[in-house]
Amino acid sequence: MQEKAYKLLALQENISNREAKDLIDRGLVFSHGKKVVVARALMSEKAKFSLVKTKKPKVLFEDEKILAINKPYSYISEELESEFGAKLLNRLDKETSGLILLCKDEDFRQICIGEFKKQRVYKSYIAVLDGVLAEELVVNEPIRTIKGKNGAFSKISKDGQSALSTISPLMIQGKKTLAKICIQTGRTHQIRVHTAFIKHPIMGDEKYGKNSADRMYLHSYELKILHYEFKASLDESFAKFGFEVKNLEF
Repeated sequence: MQEKAYKLLALQENISNREAKDLIDRGLVFSHGKKVVVARALMSEKAKFSLVKTKKPKVLFEDEKILAINKPYSYISEELESEFGAKLLNRLDKETSGLILLCKDEDFRQICIGEFKKQRVYKSYIAVLDGVLAEELVVNEPIRTIKGKNGAFSKISKDGQSALSTISPLMIQGKKTLAKICIQTGRTHQIRVHTAFIKHPIMGDEKYGKNSADRMYLHSYELKILHYEFKASLDESFAKFGFEVKNLEF
């Protein structure tokens, strides 16, 4: 007999169907060593599940105007607003970890939004890419985003908006590359689309890279805006591929 994954999980963990579906949607549920991706997928009634414990967001910096947070993967950006009582300045996909900013002062927030619009904000990310990338690449390919019932989907298109990413290899281990990616623009899913375009998708990016892992290995690392400069360290999960990332700065 088969049943939907979230219903089986709810029974195993003695939680509501809604809670079970949310855990699967966040990428925190595994069965036989593989991540359960679709909450409504049919699975054997004998299936056993294991859960990854969510980490807490870490405050990196706070003053009277701004909060810098190191967001764990699986954490929804909007949840930070109610948790910290401040408004988001930038957002990250729930699968992406790292640096995210909130503003306590609305006038200051509008000034910062203006800096983003004028492309005067420095942003870098760290990612584990599939395959060996030996040299720096600059990807200058326009991106078009289509919003639908299942969220946003972006693709390379001559009808899209300009998008520029600089992808620099940092370390190579086996057939995986730890890379630093600087983006001048901030199109929806820009890094995920550009890395898939060069045939070196992000590990765990099931939407664009068509590969699976225990998480999506993309981390918002660095952000400079006005006179502020922030960095969010990588968590230990990036060491899974053999990269020595503890206490490293790039």
